[in-house]
Order: sequence, then structure tokens, then C-alpha cells
Amino acid sequence: MLDKNFFKENIKTLFYALIIAIFIRSIFLQPFYIPSSSMEPNLLVGDRLFVTKYSYGYSKHSFPFSPPIFTGRIMFSEPKRGDVVVFKTPADNRTDYIKRLIGLPGDQVQFINSNLYINNSEVLKSRISESDKIFCGNRNIDVFTFEEILPNGKKHKTVYLKDYTFKNSDKFIVPKDHYFYLGDNRDCSKDSRYLSSVGYVHKDNLVGKAQFIFFSSDRSIGSIFSFWKWNKSIRFDRFFQKIK
Repeated sequence: MLDKNFFKENIKTLFYALIIAIFIRSIFLQPFYIPSSSMEPNLLVGDRLFVTKYSYGYSKHSFPFSPPIFTGRIMFSEPKRGDVVVFKTPADNRTDYIKRLIGLPGDQVQFINSNLYINNSEVLKSRISESDKIFCGNRNIDVFTFEEILPNGKKHKTVYLKDYTFKNSDKFIVPKDHYFYLGDNRDCSKDSRYLSSVGYVHKDNLVGKAQFIFFSSDRSIGSIFSFWKWNKSIRFDRFFQKIK
């Protein structure tokens, strides 16, 4: 006959483990899973990554289910242009998106002839490939791959359809305390250009900064024991929440 203390101690251990897991996910790191192609070629469908919660301070969205335990953002640290950020979409304050930060509060962002302009200055980009294929949903698309250099000097890869489908846009003026995000897969990303569904993202909606990729579906990179530098981070693997 099993001792009642056995069950009591095991339940207590599970409870403490749950509390510790929630604490770690809320304060330090949260795992996510990439289900879409909006950030190709830098993040692939199936990639797993860790997001650091402490990078930009904390809001209610730092915690599971976004409980209204306080308003605003505490210990706030300003995100930098070029950061890859997870945020809750303003449309429902529930769905997690991952995009690259392009526009800061007060910035003017616009596409003119398929070129990105920030504050009326063209963002420099150089073509590094003319024969890449990437995913757009379930389709394979032919793209040009560029290295883009943002005004603060941060570099990253972006891709555009060869026929430059997205050529021109209105001028987006980023409001105070808000940010403007783009997917690196420029012709296959729902991002801040879509004002009714994503639009400008308030600082309180920030979840964290994408830092550690734990597993990549890119076979050229290899297994969980292979290391690869991305955004000053390391690739590994395990337990994940979806982001778009």
C-alpha cells in the first residue's frame, strides 16, 4: 500500500515545477515555433526559437494569457531598428507575430518603386542572389535576395518577388509609442503595411526579442548539435508556441 505522503510529495513537486516553468516563461525565456514563411530566408517554417522576455521590459503580454495584472510597461528598454521581435497583434491582442522592426516612433516609412524609404531616405540594399527559391505559404516562389542595410548600420537578408509585386505604398507615419514592422519575405508577409489587421504596434504589445534558435528545418545547417550564428544567437531545439 502506497504511503499518502508519496502522492502528496509528488503533487507538491509537480506544482513547484509548474510555478518555476511559468516564472521562467514570463520573466526570462519563452519558446516559439515558426509556422509561416513571412520571415524567410532568415527564419524558416519549422524553426524553433527562444524569445527573451527581459529585453524590452514587461507588460501584461509577458505572462501566459495576458492577465490584466498591471497596465503599461515596466522596466522598459527601447527596441532597436532591425531587431526581430515577437508581439501581440493590435487587432486582437492575442495572436503572436514575429517581424523585423523597421520604423521607430515618429519615423516615416514608404515603398517607392519597390525600394524601402525611411524618413525620405532610401534604405540601401545590394542584390546577392538572382536564383533563390523560397516558400510563400504552400507555393515555391522565385525571388531576388538582397542584403539590406538599415540607417543604424544593421544588416539582414530580404527577398522580393522577381516581378516586384509590391511596388508602392502610402507614407506610413509611426505614432508615438508605436513601431512599424516588416517581414523579411517582403511580398509574402502580413505586417504593419496592413493597417486593419496588424498596423502600428504599441510598445505594450511587445512580447520579447528573438534570440536563440534551437532547431532549424534547414538541412544544410544540420542537427541540434550544429551551431549557427544568427542575430548574435545560437541554434538548438524544444517545446514551442506558434508565431506568424
